[in-house]
Amino acid sequence: MTTTQLNQLSASVIENEEVMPGICLMWLEAPEIAASARPGQFVMLSCGGENLLRRPISIHQCHRENGLIALMYAVVGKGTDWLSKLQTGDSLSVLGPLGNGFRVNEESRHLLLLGGGLGIAPLRFLADEALKQGKRVSLIQGARTELQVCPSHLLPEDASCHVTTENGAIGKKGLITHHLAEFLPDADQIIACGPMPMLKALAKEPQLAGKDVQVSLEVRMACGLGICYGCAVKTVKGMKTVCHDGPVFDIRDIHWDEVKI
Repeated sequence: MTTTQLNQLSASVIENEEVMPGICLMWLEAPEIAASARPGQFVMLSCGGENLLRRPISIHQCHRENGLIALMYAVVGKGTDWLSKLQTGDSLSVLGPLGNGFRVNEESRHLLLLGGGLGIAPLRFLADEALKQGKRVSLIQGARTELQVCPSHLLPEDASCHVTTENGAIGKKGLITHHLAEFLPDADQIIACGPMPMLKALAKEPQLAGKDVQVSLEVRMACGLGICYGCAVKTVKGMKTVCHDGPVFDIRDIHWDEVKI
C-alpha cells in the first residue's frame, strides 16, 4: 500500500518511556499522520541540531480517533539517545507517513505474523487493523533472552500471541523458524519483520514454498524518500529503495544472496 499523504509537522510528545532494556515507546500527537498512516509505514524523526540526518522509525500503534501514533525504537546511537530524553510536552519534527505498507488480502482469514527482536514494532499496528477487519491473527515474537521479549500489555489482546527465546527462558526454545510448522497449515498470509539473518533464513524455508509471504526490511536510511539510493536492494524487478519502494516486499522478490547482513 503506497503513501497517500506526506506530512512534515511538529509533533508533541505525549509519553516517552523505556519499556524494555534499551527499548523505548514514544506516543506523539500527530493527527495528520495518524489520519493517513497504514500498517508497515514509518516516519522520519529529526533528532536535535547536532544530528543532521533524520531517523526512520516504524509506526507501532495508531489511534486515529485521538490523532496519536506510537513509535517503538532502540536506543543505539546519538540520535535515538536524544529521542529517549524527550519528555511530555516537548516537540520534534516528523516527516511521514512514508513507504509502502503491508498488503492484506480481502479473502484472507488467518494472518501469521513473525517478529524477530524489534521487528515486533510494526506488527502491532498491522495486527490491530487486521483484527478490526474480523481476521484471525497469530503473532510469534522471537527474542534472544527474556529481557528482549515485548511486554504482554503492548501486544494486541485479541491475537494469539506466542514467544520463542534462544535460551528457552520464556516460551518455546529456539528460533522462530524452528516452530513454524505448527502455525502454517491454516495461515493464508505470513508477514515477517526482523533482522536480516532471520529474514534470509525464512527465504530458504521449504515450508514457505507457495505461501504468500511478505517481509519488512530493516536497513539504514538517509533521506526516507527514495532520492539518495542509500538503502537500495536488488530485486527481481531491478534495484529498489527500501524507503520508497518498501520497506515491505514479497519475500521472493529479493535477491537474498546479495543482501548484506
